Amino acid sequence: MSFAGQIVAGHRTYNDQQRDHGQPTAGLGAYLRSGAFVEATAENWESEFLQMGLFVLLTAYLYQRGSSESKSIEEPDAVDQDPREAKDDPDAPWPVRRGGVWLALYRRSLGGVLLLLFVVSFAAHAVGGAMAYNEEQLAHGGATVSAAGYVVTSQFWFESFQNWQSEFFSVALLVLMSIWLRQQGSAQSKPVAASARDTGE
Repeated sequence: MSFAGQIVAGHRTYNDQQRDHGQPTAGLGAYLRSGAFVEATAENWESEFLQMGLFVLLTAYLYQRGSSESKSIEEPDAVDQDPREAKDDPDAPWPVRRGGVWLALYRRSLGGVLLLLFVVSFAAHAVGGAMAYNEEQLAHGGATVSAAGYVVTSQFWFESFQNWQSEFFSVALLVLMSIWLRQQGSAQSKPVAASARDTGE
């Protein structure tokens, strides 16, 4: 629903800007192929995948006493179990039963796929951003750039960093607030009666 809302509102905003600059308006299909749409969408996805990919990877190694987002500091968690011990379990996923390279890939598949999606959306941000940037440049008689050329502009990094900082800020607040605050029934919260120092089970 929010993606549909973005498309409808973005299409109207794009056409408003086109009219303001004396340029022809675009139909919905043309807008969905425009640099403005591709850049705005990929820029947001990029920050989300970076945030979640790093969150998954860092929580495997870093701890925060008292946070519901952290593994237990004092004792091993189930997520740290060696999957090779379950190779004969018929209910285990097939990469665990197969072992070798398949298990090695599967052990890191969640963080790996999230970071791969970050790289893909980063590239789409560069391509879509270059398309939008070039439209603006042509409208004002400026020089166009390639996608690689757009990546070295301050505009590209401003777009990226403003999204990245908001993602990291929100995750840091979640990790810290879950030490003291509770939400009954949520998997992101400790039990309501748990001590602020408790982490894990």
